[in-house]
Amino acid sequence: MPSTDSPALELPSRWMNAAGSLGFAPPGDGSLPGLLGVFVTNPISLAPRRAAAAPGLLEYPGGVLLHSGLPNPGLSAALKKHAGAWARSAVPVIVHLLAASAEEMRKMVLRIEGLENVLAVEVGIPADASAGLAGELCGAARGELPCIAQLPVTRALELADAVLAAGAAAVSLGPPRGALPGPGGALVSGRLYGPALLPQALEATRLLAGQGLAVIAAGGVYSQADGETLLAAGAMAVQVDVGLWSGNW
Repeated sequence: MPSTDSPALELPSRWMNAAGSLGFAPPGDGSLPGLLGVFVTNPISLAPRRAAAAPGLLEYPGGVLLHSGLPNPGLSAALKKHAGAWARSAVPVIVHLLAASAEEMRKMVLRIEGLENVLAVEVGIPADASAGLAGELCGAARGELPCIAQLPVTRALELADAVLAAGAAAVSLGPPRGALPGPGGALVSGRLYGPALLPQALEATRLLAGQGLAVIAAGGVYSQADGETLLAAGAMAVQVDVGLWSGNW
C-alpha cells in the first residue's frame, strides 16, 4: 500500500491519454479527444534527449513497435515552453518524468511542484529497472504532488510493492518491449502498442486490483468498450495510447 504520508491521487476523470501520445501540452483550444479529462505529457528528462539514430514505427499483426529514443527538449526548455499552457489547460496535467537516478528525479520534481494546474507526476520506470531502483525513483519523487509509477505491463506485479512502499499513490501500466526485423533485416527494439496487448493489460489490472492496489490501466485500448472492460476489472482510470491515432476517438 502507498506510504501513509504520500499525497492521495484524486482524479477528476477516469479517462486520460498515455505519455507519448498527444505531445507535451494540450491543444491551444483546450480540446481533447473523446472522453479524456486529464492530460499526460510526453516523457521529459532532466537533460535534452535526441531522437533515436534510426527512429521508426513497424507494424505487426495486432499492433505496432515504436522506436523513438523518447526525444524531448529537457526539463528547463519544456517548462519554459509549456508550463504556461499547462496552467491554462481546461483539464489538469500529469507530468511524465524520466530519470536515471534518484538524484535526477528529485531535482526535477522540485521544479514541478507548485506549478499551476499540475495534478501529479508520473515516473517512468525503465524496463530493466530493479525493484530497488524503482523504489528509489518513486521515493525521490514523493513530495507535494502525488506520484504515479508507470511500470511495464509485463513487470507490474513484480514491481508494484516496491514503488507503493516508496510512496507511489498508484501504478500505471506502461508498454512492454519487443523486437522486429527492420527494413534492412536488422532487429529493431522498441515499445509495443496495439489491440493485441489488451489481454495482458486486463490480466495485470485484474491481479493488481484484486490485491487492493490503485492501478491506472493501459494497453490495447482502441475503443471506449476496451476501456470500460479495464474499469470493470478494477482499474481506477484508463490511459489511451496509440489507440488515439486510430480514429475511434
